Amino acid sequence: MTLPLFRRDLQVVVLASGSKGNATWIGDQTAGVLIDCGISTKQILARMEAVGLGDAPIDAVCVTHEHSDHVGSGRVLCNRLRKRHGRAVPFYMTSGTLAGTHPRSRPDAVEELLPGEGVKVRHLDIDSFPVPHDVRDPVGFRVGLDGFWAGVLTDMGRPTALVRERLASLSVAVLEFNHDIDALLDGPYPWPLKQRIRSSHGHLSNQQAAALLTEAIRSRGAESPLQHIILAHLSDENNSPALARRACEAALVDLDVLDQIAVSVAEQARPLAPVIVQAW
Repeated sequence: MTLPLFRRDLQVVVLASGSKGNATWIGDQTAGVLIDCGISTKQILARMEAVGLGDAPIDAVCVTHEHSDHVGSGRVLCNRLRKRHGRAVPFYMTSGTLAGTHPRSRPDAVEELLPGEGVKVRHLDIDSFPVPHDVRDPVGFRVGLDGFWAGVLTDMGRPTALVRERLASLSVAVLEFNHDIDALLDGPYPWPLKQRIRSSHGHLSNQQAAALLTEAIRSRGAESPLQHIILAHLSDENNSPALARRACEAALVDLDVLDQIAVSVAEQARPLAPVIVQAW
């Protein structure tokens, strides 16, 4: 790996995560991208300010799929960023996501991309990859800086070989731990909704996510780059931070890497502190 002329640390900030809205900023303060914009533009900017990133740029927005908790503020944010930057900021999404996005949320500066297609945003590498979810054309994203990667892997009903491969490449992973299976089955949701969540195009359970994490780390062995995992998109009704953390940490204990990988739980109501990967 060729070292940069000056140090650029990759930062990951989960601004919000859950069924009421999702947004994650990834960058190095001189360049940055937003993965999803499912909370209000006001909240996105206020939460970035709250964690010390008030002056950090948003050079692009990458939308994983068309559900409102991932793209709800797209139109307003697009207009705000145009005023802030003096130019249109691209919103990257697949054609299926664009077609499925409600008109009142749809930004007018869309750059369509195919699942699996990558783009360059200043000195950041953006890589998309298909995930199984019950929408038209969903993708996950990872963002690279000087050979280090951070990614958002949520809203998928089952692990796939491609998702496992992408997870294995990450230094910071924002990974879905949506529900505890017993809590879901015993909980208040109607049976059709339980079936949707449990389906192969629904959401990952704690158990599925822990198994996926285990496979990804084992595939790289001692060369696994993973430094930090952020448990994301937890269900308020069918999960808890304690249950999700227990499942994740049990997997890390089995792999004998609990002392090597930090674990945190993303929240709906407030942002997490920045997770920083030192590039060199």
